[in-house]
Amino acid sequence: MLGVSSQGEFVFVGCYTGETGGEGEGIALLRRDPATGDLTRLGVAARTPSPSFLARHPTRPVLYAVNELHTGAVSAFAVAVDGELAPLGVQPTGGQHPCHLAVAADGRHLLVAHYGSGSVAVLALDADGVPGPRRDLLDFEGSGPVADRQAAAHAHMVSPDPHGPDVLVTDLGSDRVWRCRLDPASGRLTLVAPAVVAAAGTGPRHLLRSADGALLLVGELRGDLAWYRPGGPDGGLRLIGDVPASTTLGANHPSELAAGRDGRFVYVANRGPDTISAFAWDGATAVLVAEVPTGGTWPRHLALMADHLYVANERSHNVTVFRLDADTGVPRMQGEPVGESSPTCLLRWLPST
Repeated sequence: MLGVSSQGEFVFVGCYTGETGGEGEGIALLRRDPATGDLTRLGVAARTPSPSFLARHPTRPVLYAVNELHTGAVSAFAVAVDGELAPLGVQPTGGQHPCHLAVAADGRHLLVAHYGSGSVAVLALDADGVPGPRRDLLDFEGSGPVADRQAAAHAHMVSPDPHGPDVLVTDLGSDRVWRCRLDPASGRLTLVAPAVVAAAGTGPRHLLRSADGALLLVGELRGDLAWYRPGGPDGGLRLIGDVPASTTLGANHPSELAAGRDGRFVYVANRGPDTISAFAWDGATAVLVAEVPTGGTWPRHLALMADHLYVANERSHNVTVFRLDADTGVPRMQGEPVGESSPTCLLRWLPST
């Protein structure tokens, strides 16, 4: 057993392994103290190649990981009360370099975004959350002005609507956020129309649906944070505003964004400057209130858990902890970083769920 605390929580950590040039060993397990926010490393929960992004089933104790390889796959694991992972199966996804995945609102389908081949796969889930063979593979087309990054479509995130059949897909290659519709019976995806047509060279990476109905989007290539609301052409979303994700000089490739639990603050991880930007958010504007060093290099992912912000610093091989000021939203580093090889994703897990 890796260990368990009756008053603790778990954090699973995805990574890059040697198959893709990383130094990780698989899915790592940390214990989180909910009172202090401190992390303790428990060990490697599962050895699987380059599990670079993780997700969980909404009602079953099942964890999913992409295997970000040229021949893409997903791995599923049953999660025990002590955090141990038991393999449930591996399924090919039909695309190259899967980098993100999510479970549809109905809990019956797993959607996977392929960065390499610019497509989204749909896999059926049985009643226990175990993935079966692929049901569909939707290819996207398009390009952008950044020649070395936008020669073709690059699906980077898949975001199912939590209340319906629509699915949003960020496409770094075409400067689009596509809207698709998932048929709950067949598992087939239908391309509806672009939800967002971003400025040329934006490189949409990840999005966030805010509690007040806005869509926030980070551009990996443009280095910005933009927000959209309904009312655009052809039923799409219209741009309301945008700001630089970082105020530091030099190239910035933002990776992830998250909103505080009361919705008043939005946080962006900046690769290059190696900072976290905190923005005050009022539903119409995002105003920078602080930009702080991450305590590491190349912040690939961040996750908010109660009053703490956790950052996976891929190239410095550590996870850093920040306490968030409830009034100002400013992150303040807490304690020493936790060593973790090539971390790329953080997933909170409550033992009772």
